[in-house]
Amino acid sequence: MSSGHSHLLEAQPAPAPSAPGGRMLQPWLHDLVAALAPPVQLWCGPGGPVGSLTSAVPVPSASAQGAQGLWCGDVRVLCALVATVGGSAPTPVLAAPDGADGQLVVSVARGLGDDAPDPTVRLEQHRRVSPDGLVEDLVLVSSARTPVSTEVTVHLAADLVAMDVVKGGRSAPAVAPRQDDDGGVGWQRDGVSAQVVAPGAAVVVRGAVAELTWRVDLAPGQRWSASWRLDARDAGAVVAGAPRAGWADQLGVASGDQRLARWVARSLEDLEALRMRTTGGDAGPMGDDVFMAAGAPWYFTLFGRDSLWSARMLLPLGTDLAASTLRVLAARQGTEDDPATGEEPGKVLHELRRAASEAEQAGGTAFLPPVYYGTVDATSLWVCLLHDAWRWGLPAADVEPLLPHLEAALEWMATAAERGGGFLRYAGAGSGTGLANQGWKDSGDAVQWSDGRLAAGPIALCEVQGYAHEAAVGAAALLDAFGRAGGQRWRAWAAELAVRFRERFWVEGELGRHVAIALDASGAPVDSVTSNPGHLLGTGLLTPAESALVARRLVQPDLAEGRGLRTMSSLMAGYSPLSYHGGSVWTHDTAIAITGAARDGHAEAVAVLSAGLLDAAEAFGYRVPELHGGEARSGPGGVPAPVPYPASCRPQAWSAASAVAVLTALLGVRPDVPGGRLSVAPVPGAPFGALRACGLQVAGSPLRVAVEDGSVSVSGEGAEGLTVTA
Repeated sequence: MSSGHSHLLEAQPAPAPSAPGGRMLQPWLHDLVAALAPPVQLWCGPGGPVGSLTSAVPVPSASAQGAQGLWCGDVRVLCALVATVGGSAPTPVLAAPDGADGQLVVSVARGLGDDAPDPTVRLEQHRRVSPDGLVEDLVLVSSARTPVSTEVTVHLAADLVAMDVVKGGRSAPAVAPRQDDDGGVGWQRDGVSAQVVAPGAAVVVRGAVAELTWRVDLAPGQRWSASWRLDARDAGAVVAGAPRAGWADQLGVASGDQRLARWVARSLEDLEALRMRTTGGDAGPMGDDVFMAAGAPWYFTLFGRDSLWSARMLLPLGTDLAASTLRVLAARQGTEDDPATGEEPGKVLHELRRAASEAEQAGGTAFLPPVYYGTVDATSLWVCLLHDAWRWGLPAADVEPLLPHLEAALEWMATAAERGGGFLRYAGAGSGTGLANQGWKDSGDAVQWSDGRLAAGPIALCEVQGYAHEAAVGAAALLDAFGRAGGQRWRAWAAELAVRFRERFWVEGELGRHVAIALDASGAPVDSVTSNPGHLLGTGLLTPAESALVARRLVQPDLAEGRGLRTMSSLMAGYSPLSYHGGSVWTHDTAIAITGAARDGHAEAVAVLSAGLLDAAEAFGYRVPELHGGEARSGPGGVPAPVPYPASCRPQAWSAASAVAVLTALLGVRPDVPGGRLSVAPVPGAPFGALRACGLQVAGSPLRVAVEDGSVSVSGEGAEGLTVTA
């Protein structure tokens, strides 16, 4: 059976999606399939095509398919990739990930082959991304009883649009391809290029679309194959892919509740696909260093807060990632005051991009420079990571070069607190530094009163004070150990911060005594019940009685019934289960609370919150997204499975790293290599059965921990030379 080639119309940009009031809408990701090989990522629709067909032509506009496309860093190099067979789109039957860097798409050419109910001609598209681009292998398979003669065509289009344009729901025109004399075709603009090579194909350019066509003749039972590739380059890239760490081969986990082991295994694979390094001239005086990109697709680059938390959660796999993350951020630590970027002496950056970008905020748009310092917490978290890495065995030779950066970070903390009336605050967008909120809950409506009113800044977030307290105490230990002055000063500073916090942040309300999410511009405690106080656990800021009170509050149903920890209590006026920071569940947020609760000895909180995350992990096939809806399992408004937040990154670094953090919390592994001690104190009564982990790393050596029937065994070179308490 043969089929003619249909007439192809020239591709035209489509209007951007918008709400009835004309507001641009952020694209959704929940039903897309991803393949990642930093800095390249490919996102296809649930049926397999990238983009859509209009008169058999892919529509190459930023709005037509949202985030779908082949991306090189922050630039989309293909906005459409659609295959046709015999001039018609085959019917998709499967689009699935094939490892972290691949996709398999299977579709049926229903107009070809036998005139029978069963499909007899199918097209397979095997896609594999690499740091250099994309290779697609095409396979046309016939089980028809008669010969099949047809054409297979791949339609490609590019818009070379920036990530923030797409994320903001805005459109961009297609870029006309250029055809080479040797038959190749490609696109180029502003230092970004994409070149296509298709051996054996007839290459035709029709308007904004490049067509790669192969003539195919199949005998009964025969299969045909061909391949094409796209080479992508970005001369302005500031980040690139990094080698695999081998974490999946290193760490082996067995658990009575098999979901925990499955979550860890899947997370380790996802984390490998998010490893990045700085590049060339932007690498700074400390050279190229590896870090965890925050998440795909929107945050496929260096983020201070996200990269620090991810490295901190992954310390049980070794200190190499922590060391390189510390160095890459130290190389860009602020040295001067610049209101346009938010830079200040000693401050750690928030975000690194190839060019300026825009971020949608409630009530407006934030304009962000390529190197942006608008974060109130990354500096303290940098200090906390250095201290924790040292405790896990980071060699002195790696610690010492970072001590001047530690001291600069501490001075920034002190200056910021003095400027903020005793607490670390942020002023927000009004100061010219971009984001309205500059803690981890950085959406424009993240800080609310219990009645739903937005709090007025400058804002002092509760958890930021906890980070600063922990950083000051940890830094004092480092300074003492390395013979540097200042230890007593920072211990005293931390103690005074704790006193001020105790006087100002606790509130009494209808739901009892609890920690306010923040202080507003007038110094009044913002009284909403949120997940933020969970970050205070384990920081040392709270007394044992206060810590117990916070832990009990976190496991009440209004916070804990959403398969993890809700960002806001369901009893607050502003609660919405799919609000970004007002009722959704963030995996890393819950994992931080679990880690702190384990450190402070609150077994019930660890068990309840961990069980919620395992339920969510199972429902999402163990690739836990950045966040999910906070709906209850049952009762009014309850749902049987967690609802995906539709614009959520997946995979996302600190969500994936949370699996390791939860494992470590359950095992209770707490090394103090400088002090010659290793404590292993499993959470009593955790409802997950026996638990074994092989391949943990302490001071660069392997450690094995097994917990079964109330007994604990610790072995491996990582325990040698340390006093083990179990």
